[in-house]
Amino acid sequence: MTTITQSKVRANTHASSNTLAIAFTALLGLGIMIFAGHVQANTLHGAAHDVRHASGFPCH
Repeated sequence: MTTITQSKVRANTHASSNTLAIAFTALLGLGIMIFAGHVQANTLHGAAHDVRHASGFPCH
């Protein structure tokens, strides 16, 4: 009986950690979308340009 109880506790812990990870990811994505939506286009382009150079991708 103890093994069944421990299995249920582990399953509940795993489910709650998945929910927390999904919620965190959704909030992070929403934050990025809000930030990108409010920043000026030239600033966003400059940041993307710098990332392309830092990653070694040509952009010109």
